Amino acid sequence: MIRGGAVPDGAAPLPVSEETTVDAVHRIVLPRDDDPLDVRPLYLDEPENVHCQVGSRRLLTVPEHAKVSFATYFNAFPASYWKRWTVVDEVVLRLQVRGSGRLDVYRSKPSGDVVHLEGEFVRDAAEWTALEFPVSLKPFEDGGLIWFDAFTHEAPLEIRDAEWAVRQPLPRKKVAVAITTMRPHDAVGALRALAGDPAVLDVVDKVFVADQGAVKVRSVEGFAAAAAGLGDRLEVVEQDNLGGSGGFTRGMFEAIEHTDADQVMLMDDDIRLEPEAVLRSNAFARAAASPVIVGSHMLNLQARTRIHSTAEVVDLGSCFWRAAPGAVTDHDFATSSLRETPALHARVDATYNGWWMCLIPREVVERTGYPLPLFIKWDDAEYSLRALERGFPTVSLPGSAVWHMPWTDKNDSTDWQAYFHTRNRLVLAALHSPYDVRNTIVKHGLKLSLRHLLSMEYSTVALQQKAVEDFLAGPEALFDSLRTALPEVRRIRERYSDARRLESAREVPPPTFDLVRAEALLQPSRGRAAIAVRAAKSVLHNLRPPQPGTADRPQLNVPALNARWFLLGNLDSATVSAADGTGVAFYKRDPEQFRVLMARAVRNYRRLGREWPRLRARYREALPDLTSAEGWRKVFEND
Repeated sequence: MIRGGAVPDGAAPLPVSEETTVDAVHRIVLPRDDDPLDVRPLYLDEPENVHCQVGSRRLLTVPEHAKVSFATYFNAFPASYWKRWTVVDEVVLRLQVRGSGRLDVYRSKPSGDVVHLEGEFVRDAAEWTALEFPVSLKPFEDGGLIWFDAFTHEAPLEIRDAEWAVRQPLPRKKVAVAITTMRPHDAVGALRALAGDPAVLDVVDKVFVADQGAVKVRSVEGFAAAAAGLGDRLEVVEQDNLGGSGGFTRGMFEAIEHTDADQVMLMDDDIRLEPEAVLRSNAFARAAASPVIVGSHMLNLQARTRIHSTAEVVDLGSCFWRAAPGAVTDHDFATSSLRETPALHARVDATYNGWWMCLIPREVVERTGYPLPLFIKWDDAEYSLRALERGFPTVSLPGSAVWHMPWTDKNDSTDWQAYFHTRNRLVLAALHSPYDVRNTIVKHGLKLSLRHLLSMEYSTVALQQKAVEDFLAGPEALFDSLRTALPEVRRIRERYSDARRLESAREVPPPTFDLVRAEALLQPSRGRAAIAVRAAKSVLHNLRPPQPGTADRPQLNVPALNARWFLLGNLDSATVSAADGTGVAFYKRDPEQFRVLMARAVRNYRRLGREWPRLRARYREALPDLTSAEGWRKVFEND
């Protein structure tokens, strides 16, 4: 530990050594004034009987006879990630204190075991005193975090401007933020958060908003104030709805083609932004030994202390995304702190990061190209896989995160997005899987089609088959589909009752089905033989004519969590709640639709299996044109 002299109120920290720290890379931050109290465990680990006073985002008062730890999601330093991916060998905790108390610095091992590093008493400091604690990153190859705790006795201790810094100068690099929006009120919230932090504005060179909604962001209350805070950094580009890939690519295109920004940060509109994440992503990319994509984690917007998504990978054998090996998902920091959760201390490697927030260096874009014109879904995963093939990995960085509604609170695999899930997964598999995945894709596709048909989700199967047919047609129509696919998807869905939304189940007569029998049907079968028998019975049921009257009166009201094939496959009709709580759909069994759609699925997947080698070659040959600046320029010039 190195002690400095007194620091007057409002003054900059005094130099504390000859090797003055030059760059803060991870500031210690505290909740904002408009944050609910339940987010505090993400910033402070306080015992039940201790409540520190938050004076600002950088100022904290620890009361007398108390202990507080900064071993928290946002304030523990992710040492192993800096050790693995950056040129930094040592970091320095620097802070200013006033009052009396003790500070102790700790690190963890990959196992989560805690090691004390250094401590220091502060006794009756009447003025602000600057302290530094240097920590080597040598022991952090496979995991481990660094943090500090504060203790007090008979007097309080004030802490301000704490931060992890590096002594070696890092190159200064500017960020262009690219936000795509269909929800202008959400976008204004993100703009306001960016504009509200001077340190963020110091690294943000431009903010591009690709405005694709019917209601324009300029017309939303609060936009003028947010725009004034950003000044000439803000540029709103109004364009047709080209989906997430079209919106993100527009921001990326503007940044690369029309600015000298060193980094492009893609950011969803429907997020609650922690502005510090912008600074941490920027600093990590500046310190990287070679260019890396820096992704941020997803916290649950509706349960603010829960982390929903950390590191993710694409399984190229099945061509599905999932949590990376060792990744922790859906963890509640209010229930189990960082110190109490060993699994969060190991370093976890990812192959991609969702574009709720993700920073991409200019060099990566220039050598990898632009995103594929996929409209929505799989564009983020495909881009990281393509970048990795060119030597640019993706790092999902702990301590950098936004709040976003988790995918588990939606059911986008059965609504209009089912088309894009299916088609774009096939595109990714054709482009990047090193394996012959046709049998896996065919078997999974047929199984999924049967499951949806047994669940009376005819619109979902119709969209999935349209997706397969469009993939079979080849890559040439992908750019055009940015404008045509969604209207076509909506037209297809209009034909099916399961796609029509009612406000509530009270709009139809009450159900008639035996609830006790429904409860029994909800019990899943165990073992392949039992599942096969049950599926066969459900298929036979779906081939028979439905009971009279069930098209007008549902047999059962089914909650979203219970909408499983082994229940719905035994009904003739049901109202099924939407996963996001926004109404219900009236499912009606139709034997003719069952036969037609199942036959269509069998026909399409047989063809897919036969033609897969040829299709794979066609998509790979088309990739340079599909990701080129020239191809996207033509799309944008049509607006």
